[in-house]
Amino acid sequence: MVSGTSEKNTGRIRLGMVGGGQGAFIGAVHRLAARMDDHYDFVAGALSAEAKKAKASGEELGLAAERIYTDFKEMAKSEAGRKDGIEAVAIVTPNHMHVPAAMAFIEHGIHVICDKPLALSLKEARALEKLLARKKNVIFALTHNYSGYPMIRQAKAMVAAGELGEIRVVQGEYPQDWLTTALEKTGQKQAAWRTDPKRSGAGGCIGDIGTHTYQLMCEVSGLKAEELSADLSSFVKGRVLDDNANVMLRFKGGAKGMLWASQVAPGNENGLKIRVYGTKGGLEWKQEDPNQLWYTPYGEPKRLITRGGAGSNAAAGRVTRVPPGHPEGYLEGFANVYSEVARAIKARRLGRKPDKDVAFPGIADGVDGMAFIEACVKSSAKNGKWTKL
Repeated sequence: MVSGTSEKNTGRIRLGMVGGGQGAFIGAVHRLAARMDDHYDFVAGALSAEAKKAKASGEELGLAAERIYTDFKEMAKSEAGRKDGIEAVAIVTPNHMHVPAAMAFIEHGIHVICDKPLALSLKEARALEKLLARKKNVIFALTHNYSGYPMIRQAKAMVAAGELGEIRVVQGEYPQDWLTTALEKTGQKQAAWRTDPKRSGAGGCIGDIGTHTYQLMCEVSGLKAEELSADLSSFVKGRVLDDNANVMLRFKGGAKGMLWASQVAPGNENGLKIRVYGTKGGLEWKQEDPNQLWYTPYGEPKRLITRGGAGSNAAAGRVTRVPPGHPEGYLEGFANVYSEVARAIKARRLGRKPDKDVAFPGIADGVDGMAFIEACVKSSAKNGKWTKL
């Protein structure tokens, strides 16, 4: 991965983790992403609230006994008091613990890398935003990991450069099939908390994968949604939260959008896709073929741009690791977010602002995502009434 040439090698960042113990998928993903570009050392964790599981998880990952915690508040206080304490923490718990854990570490001046969606509610998200405004030296990142893909950076740069002209239409979809049946009733951990409003929040599918889709639509197009009309459904009998969402969007400036997210679409695994159309051309990107971006200038043949290939731009090249033809995917995209955060933290160590090209989702993306979820829930409850974000 290409790093800023003006940045000194100031050593690895000491990283802690809350959640992500044995049996947790996303915790392992975060740890792999953090290590990929050699910016972090994983040294402490409150990997579970259960003492036995926390100890076993920490030992399995090679943590020192005194740095295995069962309480994130104790961890934040203890690590802040050590000369070799953590500089950043990854929060990879179910949604209801994101804000309480983030606040505990922010209060102690520890940088936070948090999984999405940001919070249980918009009110909670804004409280965290207010705290960060007070703690100006703390860096906060939200792992909308798909924003780290090189071809997403390519697409964003092309739109910003005016290559598509004035944007008219933005479409996004994210179909999955893993919740087609009542999987949560079998005791499956991931399904259980994602379908529980006490741990997931007001949104089910719309919060879990709809926010990823919405964030990418806004990120690439450079647009901000003003209002929406949503139809949320819970197709599986007895399921409280939505498992399918259809949303129409109106963006500031007049562009229109459509978003479909579903976890009950048989035959789909992680079919995230976005399309952006303007007065001069269009773009199309699929997460399952992340190294390809289709570009169609109006009136001309469709063109395939590949990561690192002919036509790829500097924005994509900066977060590209290997030559074209060698696939980069999910873990590398995740790692790009971690590495961008590392560049910001290392700049902070040196008492300066990060280079202008450093970019990662932050608190604004998190607040916008929660506003999106709540507007969708509100609109759907009123039979799709247009609702302001």
